[in-house]
Amino acid sequence: MSFVTFSDNNITGKPAVAVVFREIFPILPNQLREIVSGLPEDILSQVEEIRLRQGKPLILGLNGNDMFLTPDGETTGLPELGVVVTDHDLSKSVQLISGSSIYAFEEEIKNGFITVRGGHRVGISGKVVVDRGKVRTIKYISGINMRIAREIPGVADKVMPYLIDTVSKEFCHTIIISPPRCGKTTLARDIIRQLSNGIPDLSFKGCTVGVVDERSEIAGCFNGVPQKDVGIRTDVLDSCPKAEGMMMLIRAMAPQVIAADEIGRQEDALALEEALNAGIKVLTTAHGSSPEEILKRPVLKEIMEKGFFQRMIILGRSNGVGTIEKIINGSELSLLRGECCD
Repeated sequence: MSFVTFSDNNITGKPAVAVVFREIFPILPNQLREIVSGLPEDILSQVEEIRLRQGKPLILGLNGNDMFLTPDGETTGLPELGVVVTDHDLSKSVQLISGSSIYAFEEEIKNGFITVRGGHRVGISGKVVVDRGKVRTIKYISGINMRIAREIPGVADKVMPYLIDTVSKEFCHTIIISPPRCGKTTLARDIIRQLSNGIPDLSFKGCTVGVVDERSEIAGCFNGVPQKDVGIRTDVLDSCPKAEGMMMLIRAMAPQVIAADEIGRQEDALALEEALNAGIKVLTTAHGSSPEEILKRPVLKEIMEKGFFQRMIILGRSNGVGTIEKIINGSELSLLRGECCD
């Protein structure tokens, strides 16, 4: 039995590391930039997050584990040896992220993050300012989480034959089920790209795809322009609530496939049904480790019991980040491949 993991699809590789960190280094304050940029490429290629918390050691998140850096740039598992993030470091990083105009990003800050060039998402924590029961902004910023957005063209190659109906040559309604930080958005992005561009080996012509990117993670838009390759026939509604966005796409953009990340609210389910009734195919994701787990959530349970999804892809970490554990025929809840994919 073999596994399909993202590492099988050139997630490491010098050009990818150089491009990604050319976008990240400019938003790190000088001292921390020098320390992080001195890391070997085999470590940089695995970095998923860079966390800065005032008065706490800088943390790199790698494959679900935390790593600390000494002031000399050495890696360590001991937090007491790690370089400590200062108030100046945080202030400088905020200036670099916002182009010295944090007020220009107030709309994004309401959601707790800013998307920077390259599609990387920077989460922010601090004192929340509330006006009439709604978040207005965040000030006295005390924590920053830089989530590295990587795209891996071809990562969906081995699942696409299961997602295209062999007779009709249409995409099957698909849900990707995954615990956090197991690559569901990376996989979804490449599925979207392939659907949009077409898949000659499967006799699948490219189709129009509408993406509702509520948290700017799929397309990684910067100033409204996708920073990640989501295909030539793809339209993106960035920072738009899923339910409203799906209805907007249905009314105005005539998509053949609608993609949205992390479905879960009742209004999301109703919008999915509207898409189904309009003859539109759907790709979405959900947090969880199995169909049984997401069936414990009322909204998802209702969708699943209606047999809405024709395919379920289960991701995990049994053989590293992005292991495709199972592909399930959602209509019959029968295993198409697995325990893990060949």
